[in-house]
Amino acid sequence: MCSHVELLGGLFHRDEYTNITSKIISKVGKNLHNRKHHPLWLIKERIKDHFYKQYIGRYGNPLFSVYDDLCPIVTTKQNFDRLLIPLDHPSRKKGDNYYLNNTHLLRSHTSAHQWDLIHSGLDAFLAIGDVYRRDEIDRSHYPVFHQMEGVRLFSNHEFFADAEHMDECHLFENGFRTPHKQESHTLEAVKLVEFQLKHTLCKLITHLFGEAGAHEKIGWAFGLGLERLAMILYGIPDIRFFWSENELFLKQFHVFDINQQITFQPLSKYPCLTNDISFWLPKEGYSENDFFDLVRDIGGDLVEKVTLVDQFTHPKTQKVSHCYRIVYRHMERTLTQMEINAVHKNIEKSAVKDLGVEGRF
Repeated sequence: MCSHVELLGGLFHRDEYTNITSKIISKVGKNLHNRKHHPLWLIKERIKDHFYKQYIGRYGNPLFSVYDDLCPIVTTKQNFDRLLIPLDHPSRKKGDNYYLNNTHLLRSHTSAHQWDLIHSGLDAFLAIGDVYRRDEIDRSHYPVFHQMEGVRLFSNHEFFADAEHMDECHLFENGFRTPHKQESHTLEAVKLVEFQLKHTLCKLITHLFGEAGAHEKIGWAFGLGLERLAMILYGIPDIRFFWSENELFLKQFHVFDINQQITFQPLSKYPCLTNDISFWLPKEGYSENDFFDLVRDIGGDLVEKVTLVDQFTHPKTQKVSHCYRIVYRHMERTLTQMEINAVHKNIEKSAVKDLGVEGRF
């Protein structure tokens, strides 16, 4: 194995944290949200259009700036530390993230860019990008998906500009600041920002469905999963469709008006094939996400779903056995049992070799 990972023009030395796979590397840089007429692009453009029209600056320019081409490779400082995520927090686990090494990973959320954008002086922005998480396998989960982050910050003057007694209104109560928290916000400030966020999101949903240099400010932030919105809005039943190159799928979204109503027309329903795999878990420890990742790496988008269907503990040896049911289905053609057997056999061999399980094949 090569001693380093090469990605987006950078070289990252492998270490005990490196767990990124070739399948995931092949997805980096696809930027489906920037691909014109792709359903994720349509969702992004509709949200942008809404914010551009609804939130106007004093000179008639859009209040929110948009950042949709930020590099997905971030540091652990960006992804965790600057968001005050503790060192022992579960969200840092190798089992949930794609690490290039112990200092760099593929972002697990667009919040990884919040500190840098706020620190640059921005107080109203949308950040859109692909994010990466190791997860279960079914029709609504995929290791690469797309998020939009919205942030709005206010100074005391901006926030209480319409208040009758503005000089008596304050963002913070008397208190002290530590490296981990600001002073407590006043009840008036909290209620106002709560109302603003609720009002902003309600307007957005109605439209769609018919610490980083911010020392003296208050604000709100929200995050949206573009796939989840698109699946509901367009009636797309399987998250794997977003990665399809099938013209029968893509041409359904080739519209000139981004607000045009679109109802996904199902492609021919190809039958699924189901194979089970059973093995004894290793004594050294076992992460289910490691197995899911292995299945994705070998089976790719042929795998529709993986389900734990049986768990057994041997009464004498106390060894634990897992049995998983793997559902295979091609999005564009009928699979044969012979080709699926070959894929399944490869999964069995790799599980023994890479995960240290004992096969019960």
